[in-house]
Amino acid sequence: MKLARLTTELLSIPEDEPLADAPERPGAMRPVVALRMETADGIEGIGLTFYGGALSGALRSAVEALGALAIGENPLRPEAIAAKLRAASGGCEPGGIFTLAAAAIDLALWDIKGKAAGLPIWKLLGGAHGRVPTYASGALRRGLNHDQAATAAAKLKARGFHEMKMQLALPGHPTVTDEVTRARVIREAIGPDIRLMCDINQRWRVEQAIDIGRRIEDVGLFWLEDVTAADDFAGIARINAALSTPIAGGEYLWGVTPHRHAIEARAVDYVMVDLVRAGGVTPWLKIAGMAEAFNLPIVSHVIPEFHCQLIGAIPNGLTVEYMPWMLKLFHETPPVVDGHIELPETPGWGLAFDPAALARFRVG
Repeated sequence: MKLARLTTELLSIPEDEPLADAPERPGAMRPVVALRMETADGIEGIGLTFYGGALSGALRSAVEALGALAIGENPLRPEAIAAKLRAASGGCEPGGIFTLAAAAIDLALWDIKGKAAGLPIWKLLGGAHGRVPTYASGALRRGLNHDQAATAAAKLKARGFHEMKMQLALPGHPTVTDEVTRARVIREAIGPDIRLMCDINQRWRVEQAIDIGRRIEDVGLFWLEDVTAADDFAGIARINAALSTPIAGGEYLWGVTPHRHAIEARAVDYVMVDLVRAGGVTPWLKIAGMAEAFNLPIVSHVIPEFHCQLIGAIPNGLTVEYMPWMLKLFHETPPVVDGHIELPETPGWGLAFDPAALARFRVG
């Protein structure tokens, strides 16, 4: 089996918020590069990548350049192809556009691998769980006022979500009281039994995180996420040691090695892996195995339509972030039933791009 051809699309997708109808920035758009790779015998694999921002055109070019190097190779050997791409990179990896582009290719390779085997990805990689918990994300953003956030939280609960994530590090110049009030308002809106996560997006200093984190310990957060600069492993470890609330982190880390640094520093209780920044499925699995060796669970970051299968494949998969703004690209995506994603039986990712959606969101 050999790879024969590829096509890419540069898209601009609305960053809407369909779970609670609570968009933080109405009309905001997000650039995405979509990839299709096909074997000589007609098996198609799909992938995508993002985080390119103003450089998304360059990201698309990188996907095409690296993808061209994979043409003629056996898609059932993703490690061999990854090694070829690294060797051709001129030392520009392990982060940035190289890794983002490599991720799209790796996703497509695993899609082909699953289809060739006649297995969905979650079964191909281990089949630990046929359904996985998921938490509503993107509706309780910091740009909402307290009343808007409380209303959105109640809507998420009414939709059957048992887990949801809010944000602190509020905009402007919030007082400590403002931050504490937001956490209490949302907890009051959803009651004591919902798992409530909280994302800081690296916006607090270490001493802020310890101070505010202690003040909201009685809110019963399931985790505090990305509490300070993502590469300040010693600082995150200080916060983790000072608080009873578990700490999640890792979505901003590139590749495998920084996750080792975070784990060795005892900085995180929940290892959050971003499939695109990790570089694709192949390195994602290495991070998951490393976390398992340290008795740590894995949680995902965005693109639930892909991540649900990876969390379902591994024994230490805990929960999937359900941020649905990219679901509109596909004909069909795995359903959410009673706060869980039901994993597909269709081979590969079980996803197919919707040509009408690609045409609607295509740039240029």
